[in-house]
Amino acid sequence: MELASQLRRIGNDLIAVHLIVTDDGLTLIDTGLPGHYADLRRELEAIGRPLSDIKGIVLTHGDTDHTGFAERLRAELGIPVYVGAGDVARAMGEKPPSPPKDRRRLGPVLAFFAYAIRKGGFSMPAVAQVEAVEDGDVLPLPGSPVIIGMPGHSPGSIAVHVPEARVVFVGDAMTTRSVLTGSEGPQPAPFTDDQATASDSLGRLAGLDVDWVIPGHGAPWRGGADALVAAYRRAERV
Repeated sequence: MELASQLRRIGNDLIAVHLIVTDDGLTLIDTGLPGHYADLRRELEAIGRPLSDIKGIVLTHGDTDHTGFAERLRAELGIPVYVGAGDVARAMGEKPPSPPKDRRRLGPVLAFFAYAIRKGGFSMPAVAQVEAVEDGDVLPLPGSPVIIGMPGHSPGSIAVHVPEARVVFVGDAMTTRSVLTGSEGPQPAPFTDDQATASDSLGRLAGLDVDWVIPGHGAPWRGGADALVAAYRRAERV
């Protein structure tokens, strides 16, 4: 699905994968679940681009619902996979800490896990080789993504700012739709390792000149970064 001329979305508000599209090639942001690979192929066919145009994968963090088909592209096509330094082990298969006991509603939880199962969520191959990135790095990929350190959801969570597409991808640093409760709007993401640190990290988006703020779960936000941070702060106080 086209969001903007350089921005394509694969998946839905439960779990999404994104493509940065340039004349020089494509950059893939997150890789969802294994079943999203078929969705990627359909999206590439729709825009007339081959898999070989993907020059790199940037993972916003190392959780398995973001690493889905990364290893397949890396192993079959040699596409490099980048992840925050603090999440290298997680992306390569290390088990994360036990999730916190977040508030839940049965309907949204069942919908999320049913979708995950349909998309191959029981078979989540780890990434065998990754390249660690740090805050401030500018990656040699289409769109020249800039890395913003966003620890909290996980130690190595990052945001990925693509200035020429006027977008920042924030992974699970926040969400606009809780997969556990179904509540909508900017808010803390569930399954977060350290919520206080995640809240502090979100302040790093303030002042960012973008049209789009895109989480890994929930609808893309198109009200500017400052408005998103303000809405998130209001949700924290509820």
